[in-house]
Amino acid sequence: MNRLKILAALGAVMLLSACASPSLDHYDNTKPELDIKEYFNGPIQAWGVVQNWRGNVTRKFDIEMLGTWEGDKGTLEEDFVYDDGKTQRRVWHITKIADNSYEGTASDIKGKAVGKSNGNAVQWKYQMHLEVDGKTYLVTFDDWMFAMKDGVLINRSYIKKFGITVAELTIFMKKK
Repeated sequence: MNRLKILAALGAVMLLSACASPSLDHYDNTKPELDIKEYFNGPIQAWGVVQNWRGNVTRKFDIEMLGTWEGDKGTLEEDFVYDDGKTQRRVWHITKIADNSYEGTASDIKGKAVGKSNGNAVQWKYQMHLEVDGKTYLVTFDDWMFAMKDGVLINRSYIKKFGITVAELTIFMKKK
């Protein structure tokens, strides 16, 4: 009986958290408008932290990015340097598929990332093969980007496993 109550409570929490997701419509007409092709064109410096489900910072990193576009096809090269000295490189291939709609691929992404923009916000949804302590997990990213003034962009990602947020990622970007 206790297991049934625990499962019912867990199911209710998962259902409520799914209903509480923010809506991209909230950002209608917000400024400065975020144009992915414009922002991710040229060099960008970024700094980030990963927090576990308790809110404790578990990792810090710097990123050097370089974006290039040819028509509606872009490449975003990301070079990470973590606080423990480890490095990582990810290359995104992004395609604008319609007004305010994008798709992206990278070597550690399962399938395609789907991006939508509205006003000063962009939401990306995708699954990533994420390595943690020598093991690889398939996790879901709910990735939100917000344009600020002076070439600053704030990125908040909610990393989920089985629909439950297990970590959060915050990145601050600045166009060079």
